[in-house]
Amino acid sequence: MDRLFDLTGKVAVAIGGNSVLGSAMAKGLAAYGAKVAIVGRNLDKAEQVAADIRHHGGTAQAFQADVSDRASLLQVAERIEQWAGGWDILLNAPGKNSSTPFFELDADEWDDIMDVNLKGIVFTCQIFAKRMIEQGRKGSIINISSVSSTTPLSRVFTYSVSKAGLNSVTQYLARELAPYGIRVNAIIPGFFPAEQNRKILDDERVEAIMRHTPMKRFGEPEELQGAAVWLASDRASSFVTGALIRVDGGFGAMTI
Repeated sequence: MDRLFDLTGKVAVAIGGNSVLGSAMAKGLAAYGAKVAIVGRNLDKAEQVAADIRHHGGTAQAFQADVSDRASLLQVAERIEQWAGGWDILLNAPGKNSSTPFFELDADEWDDIMDVNLKGIVFTCQIFAKRMIEQGRKGSIINISSVSSTTPLSRVFTYSVSKAGLNSVTQYLARELAPYGIRVNAIIPGFFPAEQNRKILDDERVEAIMRHTPMKRFGEPEELQGAAVWLASDRASSFVTGALIRVDGGFGAMTI
């Protein structure tokens, strides 16, 4: 069974790999043999993640880039190609959130969140998938979505819209890239203690989430590793593309 999930010889690019959830998934890919490029706007955090992977016997290197800046992504793609020769796995895990009420939302905040959560992912897929095709590499793109992408949550209007758009991008690109042997899927995490949602998790919010989560708890970042490794493996998920995979403790199965 280990061979089914073996990523030895594969190169993974983890965009937002310096975040809480992104780093957990990047470490999971490394643990199964992938060589991982940790890409983040905060280079210090990216270097900490890469150092931790190396400390545990893996291979990783930190890179700085801003997903909302196409030129920055083109530059980091060149640097990663020089470092690893190419890549087989693209993990898109950047994220930005806000609790600004709808009628108080201004254009700058809307653009800021959409630039990171949606436009940045489109740019990343354009640049990195095109290189994969040019290199003749088959592989996997894994986008990190949200439970708010399917049933919009209160207090996070722009975030919910951006993640709904990301689901559409995922399924469109699954069709677009299938002829090249590139699979595109999304993971839909439930509620995890990530930076972007801490500020909206007051006691009332936590109680509401627990009522709507059959497992009655938050997820641990490491619980996303299984889905990420599965989707990254050409053996384990070779016929899976265009899928939205929930890792949410049953949140998406609840109604009233």
